[in-house]
Amino acid sequence: MSKQTKELKVTVTLDEDNVPEKIEWGGTDAGDTKTQNIRALILSMWDQTNKDTLRLDLWTKDMAVDEMKIFFHQTLSTMADSLEKSIQDERIAGDMRDFCAYFAEKMEIVENGE
Repeated sequence: MSKQTKELKVTVTLDEDNVPEKIEWGGTDAGDTKTQNIRALILSMWDQTNKDTLRLDLWTKDMAVDEMKIFFHQTLSTMADSLEKSIQDERIAGDMRDFCAYFAEKMEIVENGE
């Protein structure tokens, strides 16, 4: 099987105060090289040498507070899914999902279908 290389690209346009005004992202995996405008991103990478997480958190100045609450809730929920898939521990992933429900309640987020 031949090796493949995929590329992710994030472009951030800053204002005069270095605050993100526009964030665009795209990749080669979907077969479409078109970029998409986004308002926020959280990127986490594992540094195996230092056993540390490297992070990049960005959001544009027009990201609404209500959108940020939903963004964090959805990010935490997908992290629970990823945790379960990666370590096959349904119990701890369930605990994380319980926290996500608590978070949604405290942040007054109404989930789809409720």
